[in-house]
Amino acid sequence: MLEIQNLCKVFNPGTINEKTALNNLNLTVNDGDFITILGSNGAGKSTLFNAIAGVFLADSGKIILDGENITFQPDYKRSKYIGRLFQDPLKGTAPHMTIEENLALAYLRAEKRTDSFSRISRKEHEMFREQLKLLEMGLEDRMNTQVGTLSGGQRQALTLLMATIVPPKLLLLDEHTAALDPAAADKITDLTKEIVVRNQTTCLMITHNLHQALRTGNRTLMMSDGRIILDLNDEERRTTTVDELLKRFKEGASQELDDDRILLSSD
Repeated sequence: MLEIQNLCKVFNPGTINEKTALNNLNLTVNDGDFITILGSNGAGKSTLFNAIAGVFLADSGKIILDGENITFQPDYKRSKYIGRLFQDPLKGTAPHMTIEENLALAYLRAEKRTDSFSRISRKEHEMFREQLKLLEMGLEDRMNTQVGTLSGGQRQALTLLMATIVPPKLLLLDEHTAALDPAAADKITDLTKEIVVRNQTTCLMITHNLHQALRTGNRTLMMSDGRIILDLNDEERRTTTVDELLKRFKEGASQELDDDRILLSSD
């Protein structure tokens, strides 16, 4: 599904602030993979997502999605088949528009949908309502509510639905539960798993939680200094403890993991 070959990105080249964010990174993602990604701040996780989504063009290397070379494709074209959620629940929605209008806007990605998002058919209205019911948050009865009035958990659940209402080829989750309280985070995590399994979506998820990384999806990657230093498949993960994961990070990165958020999650 996704092939990344020798991807490089250097920010502020030739200055004292030069930073190699992606260092000849290679990654093969199979169709249907659900991969969790760990790494300390500055490891290159979000930079990798930005490169895949087309936020910037890589300095060198290739990005091939579903057999198509998208290395130089603009982000607005990639957004038709790449869904993305951010850590901040405020991103990804239009706060002054209603829940239904936000869903209609997201549904414009459907190939058969060519009308303005403001023209919502009865069939689409009922489909949006049924999709909202699956969130089990009562949002199906609040479709005319402005999104800006929702809680963080409700808004992130809606963003997840918007990103997947037209199933994308690839879903990128950038610590999408980190800003939520524990109860809301657990709810969004469960919803994510349900939607990914139901749609058989290929998914990459950045997380700072070691336990979550080992029990979610079917593969776990660890990144350091813009490269992948560890790639565990499902069978390997079943016998890997958090302590062993930290030990293997040290071996691969030649240094201790020093991210407090990740270390605190190991308890």
